[in-house]
Amino acid sequence: MVKEIVIVKRSVPSKGLFIGILLIAGILTVFLLMRWVFFSPGNEAKEVVDEFYGYEAGGDFSKSWGLFHSSMKEKFNKGNYIQDRAHVFMNHFGVESFTYTIDKPENLETWKMSKTGPALKDVYKVLVTQTFKGKYGNFDLKQEVFVAEEKGEWRIIWDYQQ
Repeated sequence: MVKEIVIVKRSVPSKGLFIGILLIAGILTVFLLMRWVFFSPGNEAKEVVDEFYGYEAGGDFSKSWGLFHSSMKEKFNKGNYIQDRAHVFMNHFGVESFTYTIDKPENLETWKMSKTGPALKDVYKVLVTQTFKGKYGNFDLKQEVFVAEEKGEWRIIWDYQQ
């Protein structure tokens, strides 16, 4: 009597499947890291500050006013803001434009624009240094700028607590 021996091979995932899984995991990891680095709330806040001062440096005060938080728009109507900014920087200081640097944003859990104002949550504080060159010499103006989300958009706020 002849016995038949059957050898059963266990199915082992192929190397290609294993490499594919590793490749997908690597791509997903890189994507999540890039999203965290480039699209974090702090970076988005810094980008709106850069956009604001880019408009200001170019003398486009109408567009910079448009990036204000509603509480700032209550302090300045658009026409007065445009006229005042142009008058102060261009006429008084004799400046045609300026350069600026933006420091790393700092997250604040809560912050108030003024002592009596409402507390805003998840606000970013960003130090901006404007460098002016004008007829009265060169000078730097340092200002802490605050950025809060309003209706899904990051908006600029200045400090009036003093």
